[in-house]
Amino acid sequence: MHKKTINPNTTLMFKEAEEANQVVAHQIASNQEIIKQIADKYSNNLPELIVTCARGSSDHAATFGKYVFETRLGILTSSLAPSVSSIYKKELSIKNALCIAISQSGKSPDLLSVMNSSKAQGVATLALVNDTTSPLASLCDDTFPLCAGQEKSVAATKSFIASLTGVLQIGHALNPSAFKDTDIASIPALLKQSFECDWTPLLEALKDADGLYTIGRGPALGIASEAALKFQETCGLHAQAFSSAEVRHGPMALVKEDFPVIVFYQDDESAPSVKESIIELAKYSKKIFVIGAEIEGTHTLPSIKSSALIAPILQIQSLYKMINSLSIARGYDPDRPVSLKKVTETI
Repeated sequence: MHKKTINPNTTLMFKEAEEANQVVAHQIASNQEIIKQIADKYSNNLPELIVTCARGSSDHAATFGKYVFETRLGILTSSLAPSVSSIYKKELSIKNALCIAISQSGKSPDLLSVMNSSKAQGVATLALVNDTTSPLASLCDDTFPLCAGQEKSVAATKSFIASLTGVLQIGHALNPSAFKDTDIASIPALLKQSFECDWTPLLEALKDADGLYTIGRGPALGIASEAALKFQETCGLHAQAFSSAEVRHGPMALVKEDFPVIVFYQDDESAPSVKESIIELAKYSKKIFVIGAEIEGTHTLPSIKSSALIAPILQIQSLYKMINSLSIARGYDPDRPVSLKKVTETI
């Protein structure tokens, strides 16, 4: 924990999160040729299966990708456990698949092991990576640069958002007609607006909290997982992410009057069931915070209205700003999480 007062607006986490709109604008402009190449490559030969490989925040982006690829493209998408290749030395049969690795550094040995195994089977490989000089970028058939620039804060922010928008662009390249409601070009301006959203009521509710749930469904599930991770690493909060369907089973038993729950809501086919879960949660807790909808008995956090696949990206941007301030309010330094470092090279 820090001993001196920190200005929330001067941290690396704040500054890098604030840059997300510029990062995405640069990413969209810079990767047009790469997107065209991917579109041409798969125009008449879509993969039968998509396999993702990632760790930490990048894996949460892969969860978002799972719902993008499955709900819009109808392609089964599965997260491959890196340890199967790196530790257990088993080669999984994933022929006719597209294997996508998502990474900031592109250096983690277990991800490289997976991609090497995939290439040995003749599987198509694609890297969404921030360091385009990394081993991962060199290894894969195609590389989509995240274009986040150097990220010094241990807690990833702009690179995570760049991973989400990268996934959207890949999905759009594979089948543009499935994304007619998703204006990717609008995201930078919407991100800028989202960073201005004031979530002080949530900060006040969490200043002295011991734990909380983050809830999402569909594309928002990966966002809920990312939110829980950020609460853990920067605020010392025991946070757990759940699907709005799963939380109504065993986890509901922990929801008491003062137990905080944050719900990430997008206006798509999942909305009615998510609303049902929110109403049920509100029977037990007075601290239900909802982003993306106004529901009686809960606290609505301000958000920028957008299409269903863009909304979760904007919501995590607003959350990053609040978490940065919350970390300081709880006596931590968001730029120096306890026991963590920027690059974790797992095997």
